[in-house]
Amino acid sequence: MLHIINKSPFTKNSLDSAIRLAQKGDPILLIEDAVLGVNKSGNIAAKLTAAMADHKVYALSADVKARGIDNVLDGVIITDYAGFVDLVVEHRPMSWL
Repeated sequence: MLHIINKSPFTKNSLDSAIRLAQKGDPILLIEDAVLGVNKSGNIAAKLTAAMADHKVYALSADVKARGIDNVLDGVIITDYAGFVDLVVEHRPMSWL
């Protein structure tokens, strides 16, 4: 299952819930304001680093760029819209609100 999170991890607990409930190996895709969590110097870095032991974590490149994030956490895979589509085709998507 592909876990898609679009809410900021600073205002919603969607990322926490997805990490807690995702099965080992399920990818996590951060889009829209959720990409705020991929900043290497942010408060969410440790949480995402720990999650990457069991999950590939992706961030949508257009959203990372739009939010001016240039210090992306090591291990986060930056993907474009075509990669987003490939992930949805490969995995059953679950959007976290």
